[in-house]
Amino acid sequence: MAVLVGKVAVITGSSRGLGFAIAQAYAREGAAVVVASRSANSVEQAVELIRSEGGMANGLACDVTDLDQVGKLADLATKQFGALDIWVNNAGLSSPYGPTILVTPEKITNLINTNILGVYHGTLVAMHQFVPQGRGKLINLIGRGARHPIAMQNAYASSKAWVRNFTLALAKENKTSGVGVYLFNPGLVDTDMMRHLHFVEGFENNVNTFRTIARLWSNSPEVPAQKAVWLASSATDGRTGLEVNLIGPRSLLAGIVREALRRLLGRSDPIPNIEVSTVGPALERVPQDE
Repeated sequence: MAVLVGKVAVITGSSRGLGFAIAQAYAREGAAVVVASRSANSVEQAVELIRSEGGMANGLACDVTDLDQVGKLADLATKQFGALDIWVNNAGLSSPYGPTILVTPEKITNLINTNILGVYHGTLVAMHQFVPQGRGKLINLIGRGARHPIAMQNAYASSKAWVRNFTLALAKENKTSGVGVYLFNPGLVDTDMMRHLHFVEGFENNVNTFRTIARLWSNSPEVPAQKAVWLASSATDGRTGLEVNLIGPRSLLAGIVREALRRLLGRSDPIPNIEVSTVGPALERVPQDE
């Protein structure tokens, strides 16, 4: 039986990649979904594909750094489908790999506005709907760096640490509201973002490390999307503050075993192509640590 029948969900950053996989999975489980991304054309294409599969969907171009635009997603959900039950803050940016002081302020600012303000805006809009109605599920995505500092990816990692602390505090503040507030770390997902890497000029030789990590531990978007279905379902009722992480000792070991078997059997690399682009440093280049 479909587990999200009768539910209405908004997923930000959902015209492609993991966000789209979540929107598809929710629709297949009976939910009506609102697709959102900055590109109106991408939103239209995603909505049409979900509808062609028999799902209920609508969408709207939305820049999550603009609170008014985020609010219109909630308006669309309630006007088109009559309710708002699930909100997934998935939209996010990465920053170029390299020392913090060599990444341009513009790129750091864009990341902060999307990864931090975007999550805040989505949370604010969702909770203003959920708390008065005494129900709803808010799912905020985190990633590498949420628990520990990550050198060379400082801005991204720090933004995820902020989302984690923000979400856990929000869950405590609204513990008796009837609203579920959850954290979801989908792990490394094989999307365009993973396959198109940006490096500060002079640090692109680290791409081989990324390639190895991707080969060992990346999943197709459909894998975390199914866990996102579980989070949005009645299975998590009464478990606000829950933090779900697809990366753990078992998955790490499984990746190593898969890689060993691949080499033993002479199978091809499942991650053959990773495109690399470089950006100029914000300051004169500093030497790398040996």
